[in-house]
Parts: sequence; C-alpha cells; structure tokens
Amino acid sequence: MSKITIKEAKKQYGDVTVIEGLNLEIRDGELFTLLGPSGCGKTTLLRMIAGFNSIEGGDFYFNEERINDKEPSKRNIGMVFQNYAIFPHLTVEKNVAFGLKNRKLPKDEIRRETARFLEMMQIEQYADRLPENLSGGQQQRVALARALVIKPDVLLMDEPLSNLDAKLRMEMRQAIRRIQREVGITTVYVTHDQEEAMSISDTIAVMNAGKIQHIGTPREIYQRPANVFVATFIGRTNVLSGRMEKGTLLLVDTARFSRTAWNGVPDGPVQVSVRPEEFVIHPLSDGAEGLPAVLKDSVYLGLNTHFYLRLSSGDAVEVIKESVLDDTLHPGDSVILTLKEEKINIFSEDGSKNYLR
Repeated sequence: MSKITIKEAKKQYGDVTVIEGLNLEIRDGELFTLLGPSGCGKTTLLRMIAGFNSIEGGDFYFNEERINDKEPSKRNIGMVFQNYAIFPHLTVEKNVAFGLKNRKLPKDEIRRETARFLEMMQIEQYADRLPENLSGGQQQRVALARALVIKPDVLLMDEPLSNLDAKLRMEMRQAIRRIQREVGITTVYVTHDQEEAMSISDTIAVMNAGKIQHIGTPREIYQRPANVFVATFIGRTNVLSGRMEKGTLLLVDTARFSRTAWNGVPDGPVQVSVRPEEFVIHPLSDGAEGLPAVLKDSVYLGLNTHFYLRLSSGDAVEVIKESVLDDTLHPGDSVILTLKEEKINIFSEDGSKNYLR
C-alpha cells in the first residue's frame, strides 16, 4: 500500500500552465476524490500520478520513493477508465487473469486469484463470456477486477461510471466503496459528479482552474465550504448579499438575524450561502420575523417539495422542505422566510473566505 505525496506540482502545455504549486497528501488506504468541473485539471493530475503525463515541476512520491522519472509500468498502479478498456477478444476470466500472466506467476496462483476477484466483483457466473455479451456495469466490474488482481500499490479511477445509466451508477458506487474498503487500497478517483464524490469518498479535493479550493470530508465540504465556489459547486445553494453589524446579519435591508457564534465575523458587506433546506417557510399568520417573499412555483418530488420564491429585493431563492399531505401554500402567497442560523455560511464580500470555518 502507498501514501501519495505531491509537492509543488506543475503542469504545462506549451506556454499554458494548467497546474502550478499544487500540494496534496493522500493517506494510505483512503479513497480520495479529485472533484471539479470539466477542464479544472483533475484528470491531468491523475495522469501525472500514473506517469502518462510529463511533470514540469515539483515532486511526486509513493511513500518515500520519488516517482517523477519512473516508467508507468514500474509504478505498480491499477487503472480503471471511463471506457472500461477491457480486451474484447478475451473472456471475462482471461481479462482478469491478464496482468497475473504478464507477471509470470504460477498457474495455480493465477487461477486462485482470478477466481477470488471474480467472486468479489460478483461476476464469477460470467467467467466464460466475451465482453460484448455483458452490460456496461458488468464490464466495469471486469475492469475493476483486472486492475485489483495484480495487487497494485495505488488504484487510479478516471470517471469510471460516467458511461452508465443512473441506476447502474448507484449500484456501482456502492460496489466500489465496498470493494475499496475490503481491499484497503489507496485509491484516487476522478469525477465531476458531486453526488458520486459525496457518496464514496473518505476525502474530497475540490479543484477549479488547476488549484485545489478545499480538501476535507464530504460532510466538512458540504457544511462548511471554504469559499463561494465550493458552496455553489457542492450541492445547491442560494447566495445572497448581506451585511454584518456587530454579530448581526442584515439581509435585504429588512431582515436581521443574530447569533453569538457570528460575533467574530468582521463588520461590512458579506456573501451568505443558504442551502434550500436551511430556509424555513412561515405563513404571514405565524407572525415570524424574517425575509418577506412571494411564492412563485412549487414542484412535488415525493419525499420533498421544492418551492421557488422571490424576495422583496427581487432575488429568486429555492427552498426545500419535507412534503406534507395537505400543503396550504399556493403560487402568489406572501410568506416569511427564516434561517436555520447554525447551518448557513457567511463569506467575505469577494467570496474567497468562509468566516465560519
């Protein structure tokens, strides 16, 4: 197994620098996800770890060994790609055994290890099939078995589920999480799908424009994002302009919210992130004090209902609350919104810093 350490990584294509001064430590045995929008540098970084991309600066280590100049084939990595990359002319069993045969292991060991990983991936019944006779999810399980059977120090996965339909993606997420824990291998996982990252990761690094914006557990990143980019990229949120005055938050010039925990937030303009589930809707008859709003529309989605409202400032906001049997709210209704104050996030005016972290 391996700990991965990256110090001051730099990647250039011609005169264009896409990654510069990037530092990262991935613990031995954890599932670490690089998450971000297309073009943010996450796959570039993964390919630098794999040895498929040149490294223009910095140092990459597996444990204490610097791997910058090591051939990809000598790094003892397993790779799982978006397009499976399994051999179409070989059966499932022969695909999984391929890496072991290349290493010239004894035949009985090849048979034993191949059978073990076919069973672990729950594809032993397809051992004699060709890949063309498998579903996408089954093919991805073959690719995962083939990557793991060689006992790599590091497993690298690049958007492995993006070609699967929604139901299969859910199943494969659970399978990858279960197998990764069972095998205990250091895994670097690349995705642009925030829900996927949240559901499988021990640790997430959110990337944008070649820089890491926030490293943390899924819970930390969702509940206390480092900046407005992370808040808006992970999950849904409403970002409102506000003002702090001695621990009191002023929103839309009318609503004041106070909390002792906010006393350390400097006075002045701020940006406020309120996730849809962090608003509470009150009918006017409640007499609640908060943000006046008008309900424009609602969408019933079974467990939850999504409400779309307009504040007196003209800002549109989304509110999610658990569905009830007889909802009394209708388009055109005037309501008051209050906040679950312990959950919201308050950022600097430029959005670069979360004052509550």
